[in-house]
Amino acid sequence: MEYAEADYYYGEAEEEEEEGNGTACAWQADWEASFSLLPALYALVFVLGLAGNALVLLTVWRGPRAKRRSADAYIGNLALADLAFVATLPLWAAYTALRFHWPFGAALCKLSSYLVLLNMFASAFCLGGLSAERYRAVLRAAPPPPRAASARLRRPAALGPLAALWAAAAAAALPALLLREARRDARNRTLCDLRLWGEGGGAERAAAALSLGTTALGFAAPLLLMAVCYCCVGSAVRRHLRPRRAEAAARRRLLRLIAALVGVFAGCWLPFHLLKSLFVLAAAGLLELPCALLGLISRLHPYATCLAYLNSCLNPLLYAFLDGRFRAQCRALLGLRGARPPPAASSTLSAPTQRSELPSSGGTKV
Repeated sequence: MEYAEADYYYGEAEEEEEEGNGTACAWQADWEASFSLLPALYALVFVLGLAGNALVLLTVWRGPRAKRRSADAYIGNLALADLAFVATLPLWAAYTALRFHWPFGAALCKLSSYLVLLNMFASAFCLGGLSAERYRAVLRAAPPPPRAASARLRRPAALGPLAALWAAAAAAALPALLLREARRDARNRTLCDLRLWGEGGGAERAAAALSLGTTALGFAAPLLLMAVCYCCVGSAVRRHLRPRRAEAAARRRLLRLIAALVGVFAGCWLPFHLLKSLFVLAAAGLLELPCALLGLISRLHPYATCLAYLNSCLNPLLYAFLDGRFRAQCRALLGLRGARPPPAASSTLSAPTQRSELPSSGGTKV
């Protein structure tokens, strides 16, 4: 019976051998600077992510209920997922600083790993839901009155999509909770990693299938949904906005925002998923890569992981502070001067539908 160690957060700290396509590869330890640089980066993400996402949650849930918009629910839940994740970063920072030694016990190993994977799925699903909600907003010709919209959001049925989102994310993250374990290695370190068993290379193939499945479900599919929805939004705005100078400027700002929303998500997570997929495919013997390249992938993977974690800091910026109305609400919450709500038309991310944007058929300010 063989087992595969599928540590999709970190590489090993010492010289290793990895077999891919029947060839044994050996490479040296991780870069020495990684053991001080990565914990510092994790600490920075922790501080910024904790402050930013906490502010988003307070602003969303303490705002007037009658003025809440459908997109606010996705923004709030996205911040909640990021907040739960960044709370685990001090543990991962210590793990790296101790050269991948886990002194916190098996329970925290499982729980922290589960929250990392839960955040990945919940964030991707929230962004996909927000994209779909914005597309539905474009298709709505005439919005209901504010009171009716508020009443609709208060009905239990409005919680259905969010409950389904969290249930799907919780189920998809279960492998981390069930298969992660803290174990001693040959160098007397305690590792926190994922272990799978199998016969004749079956463990490596199972690890590759699990890894590729998480990439497809937690990255590729939501990214495709976001791209399709925002392309449809951009197409609708291009077709229906009147060619006046002010509206042309608003159209350009909106399209730049759309590119930022999709591009930052893809840019933060793509290196992580790409390096992870290449490594597990090579380990399973399904892809032949030079040993030098495998060693480089192993060294770069912690940095790709850190870049993916950085997305939890950028979400408050991209999904809240680019909304003028949300900025005003933040200033009001913090008691800053000049905190008066901007006109509804200035909100580019989640403002309610505006008739003035489209011709007589109706339209939406996204």
